[in-house]
Amino acid sequence: MRLTRHHPLIAALALSCALPAMAADVQLADLMQLLAQTKSAKATFVEKKYIGIVDTPVESSGELTFTAPDKLEKRTLKPKAEALILDGTALTVDMAGKRRTIRLQDYPEVAAFVESIRGTLAGDRSALEKTYKLDLTGSREKWQLVLTPTQARMSKIITRIRMQGAQADIRSIDFDQADGDRSEMVVTNVSP
Repeated sequence: MRLTRHHPLIAALALSCALPAMAADVQLADLMQLLAQTKSAKATFVEKKYIGIVDTPVESSGELTFTAPDKLEKRTLKPKAEALILDGTALTVDMAGKRRTIRLQDYPEVAAFVESIRGTLAGDRSALEKTYKLDLTGSREKWQLVLTPTQARMSKIITRIRMQGAQADIRSIDFDQADGDRSEMVVTNVSP
């Protein structure tokens, strides 16, 4: 009988204890707004690629540079120098001293893949939602954003992209490919 009489009080107490935990959850709109405030950033990366025909992961490292709204550079320094430079709608690949530039509109799958990174860095939710289902979990201090392709032709290439971060810093980017290969990139030394 006493428990029944105090039931609303117990429920109110339990709810008040749960509210701080619920308030700590990051919302997608809040994260996108936070990311959009970053106008430029530079970081280092270490990437491990797990490829089905190779027994050990292929490791590379280098630098990432982002300048809002649409310039992203990935400069690999080890094991050999190469660069991917995304500037607007052009992607320039510089490997072994040979440079090639492609227009993203000519390669929609490449454009969608590239937009997953650039759109996240820019906090551009609408660009991301054109190609991906977004699933965000965690708090502002430790969040995870999973991008799942919504278009059949894209899902034949990438099955999932998972990004983890803290505040406006992306700390890791993992790509799961449809053929079973995957890539894990750890991002460190992020600076404006």
